[in-house]
Amino acid sequence: MSIFNLPDLGEGLPDAEIVEWHVKVGDTVEVDQPMVSMETAKAVVDVPVPMAGVVTKLYGEPGDVIDTGSPLIAFDTGDGSAAEPVAANDDVDTPAKLRAEAEQVLMELDQDGDAPAAKEEAIGTVVGQMESSDAVVDSMTDFGGKKAAPAVRALAKKLGVDLSTVEATGSGGVIRPSDVKAAAANPKPAAKPTAKVASAPAAKPAPATNAPTKPAAPAPSQVVVDDNWQQIKGSRRTMARVMQNSHANVVPTTIMDDADINNWQPGEDITARLIRSLVVAAQAEPTLNAWFDGEKLSRRLISHVDVGIAVDTEDGLFVPTMRNCDAMGPEDVRQAMNHIKDQVKSRSIPPEDMKDYTIMLSNFGVYAGRYATPVITPPCVAIIAAGKLRHDVVPVLGGMEAHRIIPLSLTFDHRAVTGGEAARFLAAMIKDLNRSR
Repeated sequence: MSIFNLPDLGEGLPDAEIVEWHVKVGDTVEVDQPMVSMETAKAVVDVPVPMAGVVTKLYGEPGDVIDTGSPLIAFDTGDGSAAEPVAANDDVDTPAKLRAEAEQVLMELDQDGDAPAAKEEAIGTVVGQMESSDAVVDSMTDFGGKKAAPAVRALAKKLGVDLSTVEATGSGGVIRPSDVKAAAANPKPAAKPTAKVASAPAAKPAPATNAPTKPAAPAPSQVVVDDNWQQIKGSRRTMARVMQNSHANVVPTTIMDDADINNWQPGEDITARLIRSLVVAAQAEPTLNAWFDGEKLSRRLISHVDVGIAVDTEDGLFVPTMRNCDAMGPEDVRQAMNHIKDQVKSRSIPPEDMKDYTIMLSNFGVYAGRYATPVITPPCVAIIAAGKLRHDVVPVLGGMEAHRIIPLSLTFDHRAVTGGEAARFLAAMIKDLNRSR
């Protein structure tokens, strides 16, 4: 008998959740046939059978979390040997190879869809257009109140199943692979689209005032409240580990100040201006665009600026990387931001795009709050957070005026950065944000 341990389904992922078994105890299986669908913090990965034999034991049920390297399934291979853990065979399609193929399928799925408008607002992102919306982005694509992960959508496409007709059996309205297969076996007609109501003629724009824009009403939460203890899974489980690691390995200090943006031109992209000010500040004070190794007490100052963009979802916090921001213009930033938003919605962010950022940016002010103490993810040494845009009365030439203000909070690792360096960095950001262009 041989025991197959759960391999690493990502880059250093500590565990994965069982979504669905495709085999059962007593089944005679062959190498490469579908064995189990496992959900990680990033995607659903289908793990193939690693060896021929008879299934003798399953080490978990759907919904259970299995640690990487722990027993997943046992086989009787017919050789009469004692149970020994086995690893994935490099000569067959390992989960890593399968994951690469799945990512290719996801890319094809994205190409099949309509391209987002270049100026579409980054709704639901913690870094995005301020005052745009309080709607929260779900981590999986929504189909009429039901959710489907990328691998499930790929399966539906392969089987020709309309996901809007599939009955979801997963918790929270999640469509499982077995639901898609059941729908393929018993197809239902697709739901008819709701007739569109003719819109009224557009109203004339109101005259410009100094009053702040009223944000849209927040979308109702999809979180189920049942007073029961629930195991944290998926991306929220990863978020918890990252925050715990930061608390144990960073010495954080936060400074706060305001930037006066009253001189900005109409229609300025706030995200683009924040990114630009980060780049300017990193050039003025490079010590904050850096990595720090606390064990070796070593520091690496980095010549390019790769910004980790904090993105909030009901399934937890995602931090995709916007690379080479020092070479980007405003339109490049908006295009990259829209791409990040789409990847978070479809849960199709490649693992390599979720790491190696050199500094972090969060805009919790999309929702509420002026100042904060944002959390740094090692090895980074700094994170800047933008609070809610407001109007303040300021003295101007002996009089008083109402100006638009962005509150800023800079948390830095005090082991690697001095207070003076952080203050100079923040001052450079504010100076650039105060500019009219």
